[in-house]
Amino acid sequence: MGITHMMMVVAALLALLFLPCAVAIVACADALPWRRLRTRGGRDVHALRRLDRRLNADGPLAPPPVSRPGVEELAADLRRLARQRRGGPTVESAAWLAAVMRAYDHRLSLASEALGLPHHLAVLDGMDLDLERMRVEEELRAAGMRLR
Repeated sequence: MGITHMMMVVAALLALLFLPCAVAIVACADALPWRRLRTRGGRDVHALRRLDRRLNADGPLAPPPVSRPGVEELAADLRRLARQRRGGPTVESAAWLAAVMRAYDHRLSLASEALGLPHHLAVLDGMDLDLERMRVEEELRAAGMRLR
């Protein structure tokens, strides 16, 4: 009688331990097969197949549409980058300053193209680039863009 009683206690404990798992499996049973079919290693198989079909299709892929920022957004970016240029981490880091200056020049060229103003920011370097940057800033100010 002792062994039978011990087996019943063990069976009851195992049932209590595995009962929540069994309930969870039954409750989520409708989603499990679809999830297993749909993903492989965390990747969406259907999205990968669609991409593969598009890449193997005849003809070139259409490039994604390019949206240009508005003039107000460009002016706000230029003001923000000008503040970063004068202070902050750019004082200690030459790499950060170079990145900020490239971003500032890119935004200057976008703003001048949006307003139809000529610029030569991409082809100059050194002191010539600094002078061209100041010239473009003055032309943008004359065109009505508030940079400071």
